[in-house]
Amino acid sequence: MRLIFDIRAFEVIDLSIMPIFDPTRCDGCGLCVTVCRCGALVMEDSIVSIIEVDNCGWCTDCELVCETGALQCPYEIIPIES
Repeated sequence: MRLIFDIRAFEVIDLSIMPIFDPTRCDGCGLCVTVCRCGALVMEDSIVSIIEVDNCGWCTDCELVCETGALQCPYEIIPIES
């Protein structure tokens, strides 16, 4: 069975402006910093920090490459009433 729906009937709501970072889960590998296109992730002394930037496109690449789950890009999809 295949589920088909019209994406135009939904709206994506960002739950936060920047990705959520849990430093206790970070192993300092730096993969997230290398894939971050907007420069929101920086590393100094093997510690990742998030800086707020205006051009974060919420691509979620940082979340995808993080093997420890230290980065999260939460969102909520809600139906638009017609």
